[in-house]
This record gives sequence, structure tokens and C-alpha cells, in this order.
Amino acid sequence: MHPNSDHLHICTVDVGKETLKIVCGAPNVKAGQKVIVALDGAELPGGIKIKKGNIRGEESNGMICSLSEIGIESKYQSEEDKTGIHVLGSDAKQGEDPIKYMGLDDEVIDFDLTANRGDLLSILGMAYEIGAIYNKKVKDIGLSHQEDDEDINKTFSVDVKTDNCKLFLAKRALNVKIKESPDFIKNRLIASGIRPINNVVDISNYVMLETGQPLHFYDNDSLKGKIEVRMAKEGEKLTTLDEVERTLSQDDIVISDGTKAIGLAGVMGGLDTEIKEDTKNVLIEAAIFDGVKVRLTSKKIVRSESSNRFEKGLDPNRTYMGIERACALLEKYADATISQGTVVYDKLDKEDKKIEITAEKINNLLGSNISEKEIVDIFSRLGFKVNLNNNVMEVLVPRRRIDISIPEDLIEEVGRIYGVNNIEGTLPKVPTIPGKYDKKTRNLRNKIISLGLNEVLSYILINDQEVQDFTTDEFQAVKLLDPMSEDRNTLRYSLINSLFKIYEYNVARGNKDISIFEIGKGFYKRDEKYGEDLKLCILMSGEFYTGINSKKDVDFYIIKGIVQEVLDSLGYENRYIFSPARNASEKFHPGQIADITIQNRNIGIIGLLHPEVSQNKVYVCEINLSELLDIKTGNMKYKEISKFPSIKKDIALVVNQNIESSAISRVIKKAGGNYLSGVEVFDLYEGKGIAEGMKSLAFSLTFTSFDKTLTDEEINPIIQKIIEQTGKEFGATLRQ
Repeated sequence: MHPNSDHLHICTVDVGKETLKIVCGAPNVKAGQKVIVALDGAELPGGIKIKKGNIRGEESNGMICSLSEIGIESKYQSEEDKTGIHVLGSDAKQGEDPIKYMGLDDEVIDFDLTANRGDLLSILGMAYEIGAIYNKKVKDIGLSHQEDDEDINKTFSVDVKTDNCKLFLAKRALNVKIKESPDFIKNRLIASGIRPINNVVDISNYVMLETGQPLHFYDNDSLKGKIEVRMAKEGEKLTTLDEVERTLSQDDIVISDGTKAIGLAGVMGGLDTEIKEDTKNVLIEAAIFDGVKVRLTSKKIVRSESSNRFEKGLDPNRTYMGIERACALLEKYADATISQGTVVYDKLDKEDKKIEITAEKINNLLGSNISEKEIVDIFSRLGFKVNLNNNVMEVLVPRRRIDISIPEDLIEEVGRIYGVNNIEGTLPKVPTIPGKYDKKTRNLRNKIISLGLNEVLSYILINDQEVQDFTTDEFQAVKLLDPMSEDRNTLRYSLINSLFKIYEYNVARGNKDISIFEIGKGFYKRDEKYGEDLKLCILMSGEFYTGINSKKDVDFYIIKGIVQEVLDSLGYENRYIFSPARNASEKFHPGQIADITIQNRNIGIIGLLHPEVSQNKVYVCEINLSELLDIKTGNMKYKEISKFPSIKKDIALVVNQNIESSAISRVIKKAGGNYLSGVEVFDLYEGKGIAEGMKSLAFSLTFTSFDKTLTDEEINPIIQKIIEQTGKEFGATLRQ
């Protein structure tokens, strides 16, 4: 004991070449133990550096280590290891590397797999892949074992009552001895992120990692000589291995003993049939369940290594291999006696897939010049058999390659194994022409960008509580069956939702001058039919850049001008009307909202968002391009610009508040004759000097001639005619 401590010990440690004093506070340290020692200068995981020193006045020349201190996570440790140092076996030699002695000196390679390569979720699958790359033959897995004379089929049966189970195998191991697994099994499980438990449970996990086939072990004595595979009853109860009572639904596949559920297929076993310390006889299950059903159930319960493999798809040949491999390991490491025979339910095709392809097709698609002999060699390295017949290759693809089903899949394999870097780049030999599919939208996009707006691309997924915002259209929202997040569980109908979120994001970061647009799709369901519309959405707020050193606060007329430019560029000039919205969403300001119509068809909306939505002035416009582009236009006609200067005149008319500016503009254009080339509203005033119920609208009039320079003497009578005609039609008077 340490003289100055009630828990520290002074240990005399033989490190091979010398004997050192080391102070240790572990409660389980004893004389004669073989232990792990970190000497002066050693650096442990976590950046801990070991130095000689004094601990409470006593010399200490290193550290006697626990497993945690050498980097082993606590979930892989025994209870004794969690509270003290690790004690090595009596055969450990002083001065040797403890990591090597414990078998933890292996390298762990972490592969990032694509979702379609479920065959690589096993050591055997990875061996085939690496064997193809390095042209090495894959070694067979040992499956041989002895069986007794008692056939399992005489005393045990399997009854499958659902199409969601296509293959179910059962074997029985008798007189197993539950004990600790061999070090190599424990270490390989730990390296794969799985906690060792005991030899029987560890073997089931070991076989899954080795072959890719998930297994489940039942305490055979807790069964009734029968297993039934069926869909759960609505509200049926099952207590799983984690001691949680689960309420099941009709979408869950369950394993039953004929009377009650004893496990969730592909996800988790039941508590009643788990392997215990006193288990003597084990029933081994190897099966293939529907991946979609397993995924839905696992999302409710727990995602596991096992469920992940069912979701990706399994090779039925590996199912047979997996159960035989489990028997071999149980016989060797659990002293089990394997019953004769296998209970089999099998409705799956295990034959190789046949795909025909030619070297010409492969080279045409890859742009390569790989010989037929090289291609056959690549298929052979992948473990595919090839039959040649008049330059046509019939490729026999093993069922383990679930990702291969069409010729293009084989072409991908050839390019991958041959090496894309080995394919010489060539230019296309076929003349190309620009496509016409999205010509209008591309031109529209370029037009809006030229007007000074920035294009954005936003999420099409929003929250279902927001999908009815900014619209009063009648439709059913399109919700996702399996959303990744409840915040994004529904396809949007209006693009305004998406652009407003972008606006809020920018304002929160100090950017208040926003002029953005998006061309995207909105989705809906009407009368049990799903549909989608291509839409244009514009959002503007703050200041808008109008020229060099020139900015202007965004108002209704700026965004209206943008929309007019867009519609004119598409060939709808003088065909569209802005009129007060008849049925606008409450999200809009009631006094600044207008419908956009063409030929009595409502193709969009434009207006200011309600102050309750945003305290800043935010103007938006949304146009249904699917509806708009369905309206035919003639060929665009361009007029020559006049060589003579135009004359601009402004007039301000006082009219009743209920009169629309568009109606006045139409009268002005009619009265203005051929010289009037442009009418634009540029001001609305309702303040001092204007009678109640009245408003002042200011118009900018442009007069142009292609023959001469116009004079005031020619223009003034036209203006007078305009004043008289508007007075006659609307009771308009000139503002004084």
C-alpha cells in the first residue's frame, strides 16, 4: 500500500529488461498478474503522454493500463475491466507488445458503399470484389460438420402464412455449452462495431458479418415444436429482447410459436425465446423476408446490422451457406451436436441470371476499345460465367449480385474493373444539336436575369401545415409516405413558401435587398389524380438596382414592370390584364393584390405580403407557366426604332378610388392615336388636396413618329383629347 494514500498501491513490475516501481490505484491489482504497462514516453489514445514522476511522494515509472486507456470502448469490456486494469493470460511474455498478444493489432478498413451494393455487406462479398480487382480466387468458407441420426423434420415444422417470407430454413444444435467466445471472434466483432456477448450469440453475428446472411437463434426448449411466419394482428403485443413491450400492426412480419408472437422478423427476437446462460438446445433460423416490410418495422423499433441487410436484399444461396456455417462453428466452439436435416420452406429462384451482351455494345457505351477476350476475363474475375455464341456473350450472373439485372449493369462492371482511367477520352463523332425541350424556360430564365434578379433553387419539400399558405386553390396536398423529417414531409404547391424562407434566411443575416426568382414545380392531387405545374415565382424587397449608382425602393409598380417585361418577351403583349384579386389568400395585403389574366384565364397573382407575414414590404408574383404556355402566341414581330426623338408628357388625373388604372390606360391608348407609343402609370397619390373617395393617378405618355420630329403643336391637341375622353368615360379631371 502507498504510505500516503488509502487506495493507491506501489507495484514492483517486471517489464522484461528491468524491474520498475509504478504507482497504481486500480482495485483489482494483485501480485503475480500479467498486465499492460505504458512506459515513460508512451502516448496513449486521446493524446495522454506518460512521464516518470512522483505520486504523493513515491516514484512512479509508468502506468498499468485498463482497456479504456488503450482505446477500447467500454461497451466491449467486461464489468471487471470497466472498474480496473486488464489482466492478461498467464502465457503473456514480459516485454512483448500487449496489443499484438491480445490480437488487436489488426487493421480496420472502413468502406463507404453505395446503396445498391448490399452484396458487399459481408466479408465474403468484399472478398469477391477485391478478388476481381487483384485477379485472385476467393477461398471457400468451411461448412463441414457432423450430424446425429435424429432428423429435425420429424419433431419440428415451419408454417409460412405470408408472401412476405420467401425462404425459411431451420436447423437444431443440441447440448451447446454457453461460454466466452475465442479471442479471434471477439476481436473481429469488436473491429466491426459489435459487442461480444457469449459464444452462441457471437457466432450468429460472426456468420452475418462473414456471409451477409442474418441469423436468429432461439432457445429450442422454449418452443413448441413449431414456428409460424405470419403478419401481426392489429394491436398484438410482443416483448422484445430489450425488455420493451411493443404494440404491433398488420404491416409487421412476426415469428410465432403457433399461439403468440415470439419475434419480429428481420428486426429483433422476443424475450421469451432468447438465448440464456442455461440454454442447452438452440434452433437456428436463416430466412429471407420482404425488405420493405422489414424497413418499416425497423424504423419503429430499431435499425440494426441485421435489418439493414434484409432491406438491401439477400442472396438465397448465402442463406443455405449461412445456416451451415453456423452449425460448423457451433459444433467447434460450443461443443454442439447438430441434428440431422434442415426444415426448408423455399419459394425463390436460385439460378444464375442470364444477360446477353456484345463487346461492341460495351465499347460503344464506354467509348472504349476493350477486346472481347479482356471483357470475358473481367467477367471471369467477377465470378460470372460466360458462354460465347457468334460474338454474343451470355453472361451468367450469380444471385449474390442483386444490383445486376440488365446489360447496362454489366457495362458498368466492365468499366469499373477495367478502370475508367484506362479508357482514352474521345470527342463525340455524331453531330449534336441543341435541344428544344426547355427552350422557352431557358430563354425566360435568361430574360429575368438580364432584368437584374438572381435565380435560386429551393427545396420542393415543406411542412404540411404550410402547403395551403399563399393560395386559395382547391387541391389535396401530396404528402410523403416516409419523410426524413416532419419539417419537410409534403411536396409544395406554391413556390412562394420556398422563396419566402430564402428571404427570411437572408434578412436574418443582414441582407435586406432581395430580388430573386425561381422556375420550379408545384404538386397537387385533385379527383384522385396527381399532377404538377411548372411555375415562375418572383420575390422582391428592399432596394432594387436600376442602374449605375442608382437604386430604388421596391414597390408594386417595380415588380409589376418586371412581370410585364417577362410576359411581353413571351409574346403576350397587350393580351394580359392586372385586375383586383377576387379570392386572394389572407397572407396578402388586401389593398395591393392583383390577378393576372389572359383570355379570361387566371394565370397568376401579384401583390404585397400582409404585414402579419412580414413587417418589411415583400412583393411576390407567381405565374403558372404550364397554364400560360398553353395559351398560343403568334410569331414575335419587331418594329424598327424611330430615327426621330420621342416626346414625353406627364398628366395627373383625379378619379374615383374604385376605377382601375388599367381601364384608364386603355382609354388613353385609344384616344392617343398612332403617335402615342407608350403609356405608363408612375404615381398614385391620395393625400392632402385630394377629395375623400378620390385618388390621383399620374401617367407618363410617350409620343413617337417614324416620319418626323413631333412638336408641341401636334401633341397638345392629342393630350386635350385624352383629357376629354377620360373625363367622359370616368369623370376624370386634371390634378391642380
